[in-house]
Amino acid sequence: MVEGDDAIEVVVIRLAIGPAAVRASAVLLSDAERQRASRFVFDRDAHRFIVARARLRQLLAVRLGVRPESVELVYGARGKPALALPEADSDLRFNVSHRDEVAVYAFSFGREVGIDVEAVRMIRDADAIAARSFSRRENEAYRALDPRDRLLGFFNCWTRKEAFVKALGDGLSLPLDRFEVSLAPGEPARILRVGHTPGDDCGWRLASFSPAPGFVAAVVAECCRSHAGFAPSLLGAAVSV
Repeated sequence: MVEGDDAIEVVVIRLAIGPAAVRASAVLLSDAERQRASRFVFDRDAHRFIVARARLRQLLAVRLGVRPESVELVYGARGKPALALPEADSDLRFNVSHRDEVAVYAFSFGREVGIDVEAVRMIRDADAIAARSFSRRENEAYRALDPRDRLLGFFNCWTRKEAFVKALGDGLSLPLDRFEVSLAPGEPARILRVGHTPGDDCGWRLASFSPAPGFVAAVVAECCRSHAGFAPSLLGAAVSV
């Protein structure tokens, strides 16, 4: 972990969703979370949700110095999880995302964070989604990519925008086309603009990384005076800002 109270820690976990793991994980979930899991159409999706939420409680418990079953979560109007009292007084901020068996978690003390992960896979309507959800300049940058790079460019943009929206949480509703991020493979991950504010002055920082082969992820955090980096945990390469 990067030293300092304002460091961002990123953890990557490969979810084990066998019957024993699912049973052991389910006991850590709240009644509301178990009800949410029951609404998934496919068992594998329910099992991934159950295990990912249980691992979140275990990771939070380590950082709070409590037992996992004592960690209580509350969810904002847009679904962002937070600690319930009394643990909320710790100022620990966190976010989680999972796709298939890959789960990513971001933790910070005092800085809002958002994280998102996706499997890089073919999407039939990618161009239409980009035209509808990306800003005009993002869509132009996406269409200017070599066709071989467009798939990764699409998921670069998508995860970066989702991570930013998740970092905002309930604090601000921001349409996806009202802010811009870089997306070209091989170029630095950056927030380019938020409304009319240049990205460097917007108060947020962005990093992108691959948590596993065939996956791309992004994490966004509030700025701080020291500009502490993102500290990778269980990652093969550093994630920094």
